[in-house]
Amino acid sequence: MIRQLSRLVLVAVICLTVPCPSTAEEPIELGNRRELLVDDFLIDKMENVRLELHRPQRREVVFRTDAPWEGNGSAYQSIFQDEDGFRMYYRGGHHPASKAYESAKNSWETLCVAESTDGIHWTRPELGIVEFNGSKQNNLILDAAMVAEIGGSPAHTATFKDTNPDCPADQLYKIVIVGSKPKGLYLLVSEDGFHFHLKSKTPLVTKGAFDSQNLIFWDAVHGVYREYHRSFSGGVRGIMTAASPDLSPFPEPQWLEYPEAQEQALYTNQIQPYYRAPHILMGFPMRYNDRGWSASMKALPGLEEREYRAKQHPRYGTTVTDAAFMTSRDGKTFHRWGEAFIRPGPAQNDTWVYGDNFIFWGMLQTKSHLPGAADEISLYATEGYWEGVGTSVRRYTLRQDGFVSARAHFDGGQILTKPVTFTGSELELNFSTSAAGRIRVEIQDETGAPIEGYSLADCAEVFGDSIARPVVWKDNSNVQALAGKPVRLLFELKDADLFAFRFREMAN
Repeated sequence: MIRQLSRLVLVAVICLTVPCPSTAEEPIELGNRRELLVDDFLIDKMENVRLELHRPQRREVVFRTDAPWEGNGSAYQSIFQDEDGFRMYYRGGHHPASKAYESAKNSWETLCVAESTDGIHWTRPELGIVEFNGSKQNNLILDAAMVAEIGGSPAHTATFKDTNPDCPADQLYKIVIVGSKPKGLYLLVSEDGFHFHLKSKTPLVTKGAFDSQNLIFWDAVHGVYREYHRSFSGGVRGIMTAASPDLSPFPEPQWLEYPEAQEQALYTNQIQPYYRAPHILMGFPMRYNDRGWSASMKALPGLEEREYRAKQHPRYGTTVTDAAFMTSRDGKTFHRWGEAFIRPGPAQNDTWVYGDNFIFWGMLQTKSHLPGAADEISLYATEGYWEGVGTSVRRYTLRQDGFVSARAHFDGGQILTKPVTFTGSELELNFSTSAAGRIRVEIQDETGAPIEGYSLADCAEVFGDSIARPVVWKDNSNVQALAGKPVRLLFELKDADLFAFRFREMAN
């Protein structure tokens, strides 16, 4: 009883605490972690500077789910690095409101896997696990028969590699799956990521709708597993969450909160720790917008297919989707941008469709398309959902840490941080300026007075475009003497973007 009570207290603390200073005077401990300017957590004052959301660049189509066991209803993709390569897990099947489904005269629910060495070229491994139409020569790892004892749905899954250092080797890969016996979220586990079995017949979460991609992952910063799933509040699609120190049933879930954000229907959540700053959780939810019939709706691409889908249900023809961006430092309260992170775009094929712009769960660090440039982030999203015989996987790229920047025009502006402490001996910036732009940094004491040798006048102008450039004052970048002391950072920007900063040890 005492152990159970202790666990409940721990869970309550995990779910309800917010890692922020208790008083205005108490400095925020940065250590040497990377801080992204995705919110105002560290910002005390801004003058002629705004936080600017950056949209990823649309790149090539890297994959088509057009194998006979895949289809135009392929969705709920999970993507992550695995050893020296990458894996993508995705569901197979046609959507029942599409012409392709009607012509197929049957339906199926499968889970497939593809592999890549560069994030651009993807192949289907022949696994010999699941039989489809009399053959096992395919990349299937799961079908409905394999999870019948829990009434499992291979169409509603999320796959992840467990980063908990205490995770048993034979459970390294996990699938979150919706089951109906009883209704809830279950786990399948595997040693190799191909051959899975049920971890427990007891669901981990039972309160929710679960009719979307539902997620579980290890949060290394707080030492807990977090789960995020879909439910409804007043008929509006939304997201619930809970946290637990282990993979036993989670406590009562709570609704996510979005202070100052307008209500929007969120179909998915795609929440994950940002791999370069894991204390920041990022979500890329797909936004659900039923716009109804209008002249603009009829002017969108694919009217004939849209009208066909509407015969199955009106919203199938009049709903359009895009992707949003949100971040959190406690896992429950999110700063969500009202503007789209990915817009449907100007293309006239495979776009402006219900289910499009569904960002996959996960992000990859890949080589830049520019020779000599730093690695970039690859994100992936669905196009042409329930049109034709398969969906397209579109790659998008973004500079590392490049989700949001503090931006100033040519007239210039300033950002002053709250008091902070740090470890390390050098201040590193991720930034971009114009040829005429610049950034300078002043280190102040906690009262706001410039520290001798670290004023704006002492700072060499920083200009260029880099994800890791040290700041120099009077030909010296060493700030070791200030480590552990409360300081403020004053950033002066001119025609510049500041994406992130961190204190680090000086390179030898």
